[in-house]
Amino acid sequence: MMKKQNTFAQNHLTGIDHLTNGDIAAILDLADHYADEIEKDKHFRRDILKNRTIVNLFFENSTRTRASFDMAAIRLGATPLTLDIGTSSVNKGESLMDTVKTMEAIARPDAFVVRHSEYGAPAYIAQRVDCPVINAGDSWREHPTQALLDALTIRRAKKNIEGLTVAICGDIAHSRVASSNMQLLPRLGAQVRIIAPAALMPQKLPAGVETFDTLESGLPGADIVMMLRLQKERMQAGSIPSEADYFRQYGLTPEKLDWAGPQALVMHPAPMNRGVEISDDAADHPTRSLIWAQAANGVAVRMAALELLLA
Repeated sequence: MMKKQNTFAQNHLTGIDHLTNGDIAAILDLADHYADEIEKDKHFRRDILKNRTIVNLFFENSTRTRASFDMAAIRLGATPLTLDIGTSSVNKGESLMDTVKTMEAIARPDAFVVRHSEYGAPAYIAQRVDCPVINAGDSWREHPTQALLDALTIRRAKKNIEGLTVAICGDIAHSRVASSNMQLLPRLGAQVRIIAPAALMPQKLPAGVETFDTLESGLPGADIVMMLRLQKERMQAGSIPSEADYFRQYGLTPEKLDWAGPQALVMHPAPMNRGVEISDDAADHPTRSLIWAQAANGVAVRMAALELLLA
């Protein structure tokens, strides 16, 4: 086991904004170690969280985030328990906190992992339970572990984040992934650009973030091109003329990726809408796509977060 060089000072992980630089370094360094171990041995496990129970409360659909939190708990020796919201008493009108308190009474959890459509729901729960809470995505506010796994993926691919230019392209206004990355990446020394049509551009941005309204103007010189899907469940009807028109203007292809330069790599938090924000040959590029590395690194980052909060 690697010796931890940084301390983690938080009781919860509900956003990037409350993390210190030491907290961020602690997560990324430990996650980097776990990513190496999993690459060497696909069955890698530690029992550091043996006999601990992690309750996953996913009030929104999820594949990657939910599966990677499950896998992270298992690799650390913990037991994940995921509530199936689709068949739960939430559908009978039960309140959020009644659901949480019920699971707290039944499972006696050591941590809650929460995804919810309401702005600030994980932080609200964290104030009312006696165990750590991890935000697995709330509204369009934040998705901190996604930003952390994105940072880990960039660091492992480029060796360093400081001095890089990261272009985040697509539906920025409704994206919690973009929100967390716009907070995290500049703290690690990256220059962040966002590229979007006016209807998908947020009204407020962190200081220092550059804005562009076309890929042709925003991609040159970018080291990382991070594409985002259209958040149709959150946007107003008519925000874009059509998916075909959107792809012509903002969909990433290998030819458009070349505007960034030969060194640029592609990322996407997924799920991808192929043929809308990204083409097949850009998403599956054999040397320039980091999309599947992002999925793999999600387990390592969530292992690090669980260990630092619980162990």
